[in-house]
Amino acid sequence: MSLNSFHLNGLRALETVARRGSLAEAARELGVSPSAVSQQINRAEAQLGQPVFERLPGGLRPTAFGRDLIMRLGSGFRELEAAVALADRSKNCTLVVSVAPALASKWLLPRLSRHFQRHPEVLLRIDATKQLVDPDHSDVDVAIRMGTGNWPGLRAEPLLPTEIFPVCAPSIAASLRSVGDLARTWLIDDEASLFRWEDWFAAAGEAPVTMLPGARFTDPMLCLDSVIAGHGVMLAWQTLAADALADGRLVMPFPVRARSPLSHWLVTSATRRESRKVTDFKAWLREEIATTVLRFETDFAAPRP
Repeated sequence: MSLNSFHLNGLRALETVARRGSLAEAARELGVSPSAVSQQINRAEAQLGQPVFERLPGGLRPTAFGRDLIMRLGSGFRELEAAVALADRSKNCTLVVSVAPALASKWLLPRLSRHFQRHPEVLLRIDATKQLVDPDHSDVDVAIRMGTGNWPGLRAEPLLPTEIFPVCAPSIAASLRSVGDLARTWLIDDEASLFRWEDWFAAAGEAPVTMLPGARFTDPMLCLDSVIAGHGVMLAWQTLAADALADGRLVMPFPVRARSPLSHWLVTSATRRESRKVTDFKAWLREEIATTVLRFETDFAAPRP
């Protein structure tokens, strides 16, 4: 006799009636009518080929076979409930963060150990994608996105105003004494960039300079690695270049950062109540952003225009 031939509701009805002591109490727990419970018991006994309960004037009493069966069913259902509870605990303790790959790799990932130390009970899952995922129709708890913040149906909180600036390897920077020197430097171009060199030239108060055509990439991370390797100059922003600037792999050859119309935003559901794990993550993230901003205001000596 295979377990696949039995309907789980019938076995559940047998166990519940035995544990609760009556059809009425079992029906109340299962959320069905007493007659439905009775029908489930009859079908289960027919499949088993022998009675599980004696029908007495005072109600149902397990047979000798029924007592052994129900003891094992009870143990089995407790294991199933424990398994479901384990899944619930895992879901409740897992924080799903949607973030663009460049931000995840170049800024967020190196800092995650501090979140692990502060909130060891929270399991982080990073969903690295450029697409804005709707938290109401996915398992994403919070997203970090760059844009204007105008995403209808979502809650967007400003995280970091984006500033753009040229970066290059120290060996390249040695030859850049003025903005005009960029004309003799290779441009490392991000074909999917959301930023314009014209905005930086305007902030610097300089006429646009045409640079030598260098390597072109469709990913800002590849652009950054190319610039670190000394291939030329790129237009970067805080969360992309912060760590490479901090350890000296990159420098800002000119002390000008131009404010972009785009910002970093924290995006969450506009309808769901915010969980503690989301609130804690947002607080931690703002602290890390504040530290990055402070580095730009002091160590990198790049005042705003």
